[in-house]
Amino acid sequence: MPIEAVLDARHERLEGVVEEAARVIMRGGTVIFPNDTSYGIGCDPYRSDAIDRIYGAKGRPDHKPLTLHVATPAEFLEFARENPLAILAAKRLLPGPVTLIVKRPWFISDELTAGLATIGFRVPDEPIAQAILDRCGPLAVSSANPSGGSPYRGSDAQPTLPPADLLVENGPTRYDLESSIVDLTGPVARLLREGAVSIERLSELLGPVERHTVKVRSQS
Repeated sequence: MPIEAVLDARHERLEGVVEEAARVIMRGGTVIFPNDTSYGIGCDPYRSDAIDRIYGAKGRPDHKPLTLHVATPAEFLEFARENPLAILAAKRLLPGPVTLIVKRPWFISDELTAGLATIGFRVPDEPIAQAILDRCGPLAVSSANPSGGSPYRGSDAQPTLPPADLLVENGPTRYDLESSIVDLTGPVARLLREGAVSIERLSELLGPVERHTVKVRSQS
């Protein structure tokens, strides 16, 4: 299935773009929209059929969770009230190009988190994304391009994107890197992927930050 409809936010009123995105999402559809680090494909996180469509459109393995996008730092903290690191990160990093990992609240389904005990959150620093999220509430999101980063890298031409009911077009994204992924479930922050925010900058803002390492055993 191709992309069913395209709205160019550079030439349309923001209010109209947001209302059309809301109409699609509220009927269980999927929307590709600009984020600060990439385009995302998103849907209502409480619609199992819509979540299945994102996995199918992306060919995404079942064990890889989606990310929950919310409009504001305050909304993020509704899901992580008892986490001091999350409170600090919300104050100093959000909105911005980071994915913050916290413990999964009881009311978030296993389907959204791929059965994991944690969930990733984004509060994008992107006005169109913020407007859509403010209108529609949280969205379950995956990157709209297989390799991560902006699908417009090096070009303003329309890229190849997965099937969706609506594409909100806005040209290249603000950052040309993926979001940095920071695990906030332990006593100190842990960097799982270094992206648009460096580990040095994260350490300045959050205090000590561990770097995720994978132990490689030699073969004998």
